[in-house]
Amino acid sequence: QVRLVESGGGLVQSGGSLTLSCAASGFSFSTYATAWYRQVPGKERELVAVVISAGESTRYGDSVKGRFTISRDSAKNMVYLQMNSLKPEDTAVYYCNADGPYYDPRLYWGQGTQVTVSS
Repeated sequence: QVRLVESGGGLVQSGGSLTLSCAASGFSFSTYATAWYRQVPGKERELVAVVISAGESTRYGDSVKGRFTISRDSAKNMVYLQMNSLKPEDTAVYYCNADGPYYDPRLYWGQGTQVTVSS
């Protein structure tokens, strides 16, 4: 059974930090690109950061560059999102995502974790 389970969300003051974690199981984690997305009510889901399996290259959304860091531990099947200098506009539900390679094109989502940044 495929599972992506996020944790670490919560309430934090503006300027604070949080680290989100995503525990993956049930698929070949090392061959999948993994990412964090976020969504607020009434808006489309937005890419926050992605780490590509091969070479571990990373890419970030413009709004979080320089403040957020994505990382993964393939030995533990974990993905992390370190969020610093948080702003009220970072408030959203954050989702973990796993995107399979071309020969296994599957897409998995976690259930989401709420991050609320107070001003």
